[in-house]
Amino acid sequence: MFETKRILKVPKDKESRKILRAGVRMFASKNKILPPLEFKSLESQAKRLLANLGLGTEFLDFTIVLLGNEIWRGTVAATPFNRRLLLLPQCLRNNLNCKGVFDNLGLVCAGCKSCQIDRVLSFAEKLGYTTLVAEGTTVAIGLVEEGSIDAVIGVSCMPVLQQSFEPVARAAIPAIGLPLMNDGCENTNVDYGWLYEEMRQYHQNNELQPLSVSLLRNKVRHYFSETVLARFFPYKDETEKLALKMMAMDGQRMRPLLSVLAYQSYSKNFSEKIQSALAILIECFHKASLIHDDIEDEEDYRYGQPTLHKSSGIPLAINIGDYLIGKGYQCLSSLPVDPVELAECFRVVSSSHVNLSKGQGADILLNREIAEKTVDDVVQIFMQKTGEAVKVALLMGAILGGAPPSEIEHLKAFSDWFGVAYQVRDDLNEFREEDIRGDAFDFPFLLVLLNREFKREGHSIAEILQRGTIKLLREYLQEFNIEGKATKYLQEYVGKCYSELDKLQNLKLRLSLYNVMGKVFKL
Repeated sequence: MFETKRILKVPKDKESRKILRAGVRMFASKNKILPPLEFKSLESQAKRLLANLGLGTEFLDFTIVLLGNEIWRGTVAATPFNRRLLLLPQCLRNNLNCKGVFDNLGLVCAGCKSCQIDRVLSFAEKLGYTTLVAEGTTVAIGLVEEGSIDAVIGVSCMPVLQQSFEPVARAAIPAIGLPLMNDGCENTNVDYGWLYEEMRQYHQNNELQPLSVSLLRNKVRHYFSETVLARFFPYKDETEKLALKMMAMDGQRMRPLLSVLAYQSYSKNFSEKIQSALAILIECFHKASLIHDDIEDEEDYRYGQPTLHKSSGIPLAINIGDYLIGKGYQCLSSLPVDPVELAECFRVVSSSHVNLSKGQGADILLNREIAEKTVDDVVQIFMQKTGEAVKVALLMGAILGGAPPSEIEHLKAFSDWFGVAYQVRDDLNEFREEDIRGDAFDFPFLLVLLNREFKREGHSIAEILQRGTIKLLREYLQEFNIEGKATKYLQEYVGKCYSELDKLQNLKLRLSLYNVMGKVFKL
């Protein structure tokens, strides 16, 4: 939490601001600090910087803002003007003479020249910026998430800038913030010379220019349109028609998206042909696993529609799953890539196929072995069952993009932790639905936590599962605060994911995966 009693001051004289900005720039360059950085880390680094400069902490929070700006500077500067948002506060307007009107987004400037807003907006729009005169960061985050912009230059008071650090970092939004010279809700002021300086900075740098996760998600969806899929599934027989139907069936498309993100992040010689084939083959493997899982788990519906084995019968469903596995390997073998990279991709896919099958097998047996399983046992199943699916997607993209071995290792660890966090999150969501008609094994992680508590008292969860109802089980889960304990595990594994991302040197993928994490895990 932030210290609410701290005085959030901005140096009044321009020279002092310049000296601090120069000091921060040298400090960030020397220490090679990569974004995003949480507030506590920024604060610690800012204290070090002020100590190095022989200054007190009077302007600590201003220095934190400057340091946050500096670690994002290269990324923002590499973002084309037409992919940036200029966010101005409404309090910059002349409250007495302003002729602007407000809509649901913010102030619509009337161009009355009674304040500097019109001049700044005109300059920004000539460069190509998207502009907005509104309060807070919610709208900016929304525009990034929908794919309209990739970076933000914002003006706000010090308290709002301070409060924006955490959501901006979690959403991995490249941002530069300029503080108002004084707090208040009307007739405020900003260092306009500094603002224009930040706005006009642009340095083309493909390694630093951020990827738009939202735009790439739309691109991935396009790959599963009928037109594109027809190139891979040319409707030759009924088997292929059913396979095509499964591939076109809706879903999150998260795994092909992860592959595309990794491939684009590392690739020096990008190929649209390779990227589209990569997305398709990853989804082939994924849809095959879903078809087989639905049979094994006796599921009736998938994506709101009857599962394939329900609509077409188990034998045909098994065959379509097998066909999609073969189709995935066929697409992989046809990629026009270096033979060494192709061999490594085959090794990764086959290894993950084996591990995922082992994880699914252990998951099937979990129903009758839950009383003997530990938390570590279930975590291992989650790594194999879900972590491997994430791992094969990320590693395939990274390998074909030419990622170095050190990055591959961090992506492996990230995938393991992501798989665990994802499954724990799903178990918590199942439990929170409070469906008394549900199945106890809808949330196995919570069961194994409850069993641990029972064992401490000399009992076993097997007693409850044999004679009890789902309602009784839920009462025990609440009595032992299992939801709270599982939430702590979720936070722990999400933290491990971020820890691995912070070790990635590829800024494009680092920020993209931060963005994905922010959407999947809203803690």
